[in-house]
Amino acid sequence: MGTIGKALDLHILKRVFVYARPYRKIFWFTVLLTLVLASLAPLRPWLTQLTLDNHVVHNDHQGLIRMSLFLFAVLVLQSIIQFYHHLLTNRLGQDVVRDLRVALYGHMLSFPLRYFDRTPIGTLVTREVSDMETVADIFAEGLIIIIGDIIQLGVIIGVMFYTDWRLALVSLSTIPLLVGATNIFKNRIKVTFNEVRNQVARLNSFVQEHLTGMRIVQLFNREETEMKNFEKINRLHRKANVRSVWYYSIFFPVVEILMAVSIGLLVWWGARGVISDTVTFGHVVAFIMYINLLFRPIRELADKFNTLQMGMVGGERIFKVLDEPAAPASPGGKDASNILGDIEFRNVWFAYNDEDWVLRDVSFRISSGSTVALVGSTGAGKTTIINLISRFYEIQRGAILIDGVDIRAYDLSSLRRRTGLVLQDVFLFSDTVAANVTLNDPGIPMEKVQDAARRIGADRFINALPGGFGFDVRERGALLSTGQRQLISFMRVYVFDPRILILDEATSSIDSESEELIINATRVVTRDRTSIVIAHRLATVQGADRI
Repeated sequence: MGTIGKALDLHILKRVFVYARPYRKIFWFTVLLTLVLASLAPLRPWLTQLTLDNHVVHNDHQGLIRMSLFLFAVLVLQSIIQFYHHLLTNRLGQDVVRDLRVALYGHMLSFPLRYFDRTPIGTLVTREVSDMETVADIFAEGLIIIIGDIIQLGVIIGVMFYTDWRLALVSLSTIPLLVGATNIFKNRIKVTFNEVRNQVARLNSFVQEHLTGMRIVQLFNREETEMKNFEKINRLHRKANVRSVWYYSIFFPVVEILMAVSIGLLVWWGARGVISDTVTFGHVVAFIMYINLLFRPIRELADKFNTLQMGMVGGERIFKVLDEPAAPASPGGKDASNILGDIEFRNVWFAYNDEDWVLRDVSFRISSGSTVALVGSTGAGKTTIINLISRFYEIQRGAILIDGVDIRAYDLSSLRRRTGLVLQDVFLFSDTVAANVTLNDPGIPMEKVQDAARRIGADRFINALPGGFGFDVRERGALLSTGQRQLISFMRVYVFDPRILILDEATSSIDSESEELIINATRVVTRDRTSIVIAHRLATVQGADRI
């Protein structure tokens, strides 16, 4: 990986352009349009010079009309080409970003939970949304436009020297100062842009985390404290943006002053030439137009260069996420569709961080079809055991076997299809009840969902909801009670029919009425499958075969 802040990281650029390969026809067509626009740039000043020197000076009205129509035709042609150039470069950028965003999201779906434990969600949101837009700018406002501007500068300077080398030298006398100012601006704004992106990531992370935890913030009267923290982060974000605006506020007036000086020197030298009859009036007017055509891309070049640079930074951050190893999927591994559910922990050692062991040399066996309850103090490792069975984390030593086969030998997606999990904190998506049960799996018919509701005992409250199974539960199931969310999670397990079922503190946060429904649901879903129940209440675990 290149370093953040590097002007043009060819490795990053090459990886970005991999995603442009399906659109190579659009890319090369935009390159062609860029070359045509660069070649047409000096045409209007040159035609203006011919019009003044060959027709206006000699009172040739017919020639003036012909040249005016020709100039108008050139202007229309440039406008049409400019329209398609702008349209296609932006479309190319959006096509590339669409594919890259899909690739990034698909890759994040395969990450082990350990990655999400150490990475703020707001940072990943920034990578998926904001940083992606900077990559689009590589095509829309970056590389292709910069190449076009450089070619245009070369063509214009060549035409200027071909027309009159003395006027060209006078016109270009301030260019070294402009190049120096541009280089200083580029270096300053580069640092500022990097700081802006860092502050955006911090702001996203803070807002996402505190909106998600708003209940805790309000419960412990932390509103004022968290508001001060937000104001501090927001102030740093504003400061970074104001600093970038400040640099722009200095740079653009400097460019305008240098351009005015160039035009002033040109007019002074050109007027002397016109008086001495060594320079034509058309030459002076054309060179004024050349200066405007020169300074505009030079003035914007630093900005576009930094746009390209920010695209490099955004691309580097995105590829850093893409380069994170996915969870071991055991491709081509053993199919787990027909497992019986016999589970064995054999001398298992596991730590979340280095060697801060949560499980030390743990061994036990759960026979297929039996229900085993795990009871212990907080931090004893109960939840860790179920995380390891689902392969959310990988053990450091020992082995976990299902039906006598190491779980690492099974295909991961196949194994998880045969493993059901009901957590204490049920997560529901902002969707309908039916969609949260089936997780939008088209292979699960509505009749099966309704049957699951009757067997679990959730049909009464679901039918009472506006729209029944079509009721939108909103984000995280905010419109449902804890017990109702828990029953929906039992329905979800029932319709997916796993061979191994894990219940983690399913009755810990519900009232006595809901507890009866949950206990009944537990009996239904644990029947004829291997079940592991984690609970503190005796009523929940008293039906287990082993505790």
